[in-house]
Amino acid sequence: MEPLFGKTLSELSEVADEAGLPAFAANQMADWLYKKPTGSIDDMTNLSKKARETLKENYTIGMAACVNMQESTDGTKKYLFNTKTGKFIETAYIPDKDRHTVCVSTQVGCKMGCLFCMTGKQGFQGNLSAGEILNQLRSIEESEKITNIVYMGMGEPLDNLDAVLKSLEILTADWGFAMSPRRITVSTIGIIPAMKEFLEKSEAHLAVSLHSPYDEERKQLMPIQQVYPLDEVLSEIRSWDFGRQRRVSFEYIMFKDLNDTPMHVRELVKKLDGIRCRINLIRFHPIPDTPLDTSTDSTIREFKENLNNQGIVTTIRASRGEDIYAACGLLSTKELVNKK
Repeated sequence: MEPLFGKTLSELSEVADEAGLPAFAANQMADWLYKKPTGSIDDMTNLSKKARETLKENYTIGMAACVNMQESTDGTKKYLFNTKTGKFIETAYIPDKDRHTVCVSTQVGCKMGCLFCMTGKQGFQGNLSAGEILNQLRSIEESEKITNIVYMGMGEPLDNLDAVLKSLEILTADWGFAMSPRRITVSTIGIIPAMKEFLEKSEAHLAVSLHSPYDEERKQLMPIQQVYPLDEVLSEIRSWDFGRQRRVSFEYIMFKDLNDTPMHVRELVKKLDGIRCRINLIRFHPIPDTPLDTSTDSTIREFKENLNNQGIVTTIRASRGEDIYAACGLLSTKELVNKK
């Protein structure tokens, strides 16, 4: 049975046509799928009973409940979802005053092999469909509260570009979730061709994993540096007019005695010259079997102040959910081990 949830309006039009339904049935289905809490095709009561029976022959709604949830003392929640291949993905819900952010995964595992990432240690196990990406925000308790979405969970979003773009279309279209793209941020380690296509086809914000301004250091942390060097990534970003509303930011995980010195501040200022951006400094959440350690709080604060003094807007991302396997990949890895 093929899922309806995760289909675009044009794809729903094809479904309606094949089922012998009138053209306006596509909009009716989209309304039920993306604007109402629909659990089954039978709920679509403005479709005729015959139409619903016809749809049920080949289609299902296709949403899935989480299989596990852990709640942190700070209110952060980590949801675990099963995939159709029997693997697991994670979704984080992060409340902060009036802001309710959900962090979604785009892949099962990841092929990028970043030294600091637990998801990468799982290896690549498959791409999520647009429906599986959207299911993560639709099937959590806080679905109605969500104000912001970040594509920063398991996987490299731009390595699954087609599904990510389709999910963004559904999120932002009037017939879909009708969400402003300015409340959505997509992260990447810098896959230039896919990043270019994303910038052309979406209005969502871009976040680039940077982590070191020095080629050799970045190569040790992120093998992608050998394929798409940072200078080329920044050159592509410079070629885009982001306007005043669209934002580009750089993620920078702070590693003790590796990328947290005044020398790194100076090099970052040089590298990012001419790019209107912000830097988000992130404390490293330790993962098993890694030589890396997080910088001290005082070092991170000094690093932030130095960058701000040099004219680069820099913030420190608050650590959330450290008591519930906060780092991406930890909870799903634990579940996979338990399953064996």
